[in-house]
Amino acid sequence: MSTKEFKRAARIILVGAPGVGKGTQAERLMQRYPQLSAVSSGDLLREGVRNRTSLGLEAEAFIKAGNLVPDEMILKLILDKLKSNRWVSTQSSVTDHSPAQPSKNPSASFILDGFPRTATQASRLDNLIPVNLVVSLITPVNIILSRIASRWVHPPSGRVYNTGFNAPKVSGRDDLTGEPLTKRADDDEETWKQRLRKFDETSQPLLEHYDRKRVLWTVKGNSSDEITPKLFQELDSRFA
Repeated sequence: MSTKEFKRAARIILVGAPGVGKGTQAERLMQRYPQLSAVSSGDLLREGVRNRTSLGLEAEAFIKAGNLVPDEMILKLILDKLKSNRWVSTQSSVTDHSPAQPSKNPSASFILDGFPRTATQASRLDNLIPVNLVVSLITPVNIILSRIASRWVHPPSGRVYNTGFNAPKVSGRDDLTGEPLTKRADDDEETWKQRLRKFDETSQPLLEHYDRKRVLWTVKGNSSDEITPKLFQELDSRFA
């Protein structure tokens, strides 16, 4: 895959239903645009808990109590990451009355993963740092359900296979260890239909929020391979 250099910083959010291939697209974007990094709220949480930071310990208390980690805490984790990379002013705070001034350097480009999931969270993020592209990834529901039905996993490593387009070399066996593959417990059709319905309910206000901000761009396709070239073309025109 050929690479491209950004001429200005990209601050991107990918929005898409479970199973649409957000992770695949994020990986491909970072391969094509070396200045692009991933900022995952889930990874930041786990890292904070693992390193016993003050924010990590606070978050762990919520998780152990079976509660959601408050938005304010997630925003602090994200801002701390951006500050440590010097992508925003080190003086920035989540209590500031205006958004942090982001670096214009193309190396300050990132894909934000896992946050925001709701319009309320998006509004809070707007007050923290301006996002300049939100990509809505759309694949028909019947194709997503077909992918899930064909998905097999190797639990010890987390490797994922799909008999439709990423089949193991030996049917039912992990390529590296030869150990048996299994289905995820929640990979049944009814569970996925519920997840997709829930996503539709929460994502519509989120997308409308970013549409009003004039940063929303929608791409449709039946497969990741169909969507990727369109995504590259759009980012080339906007940032490269």
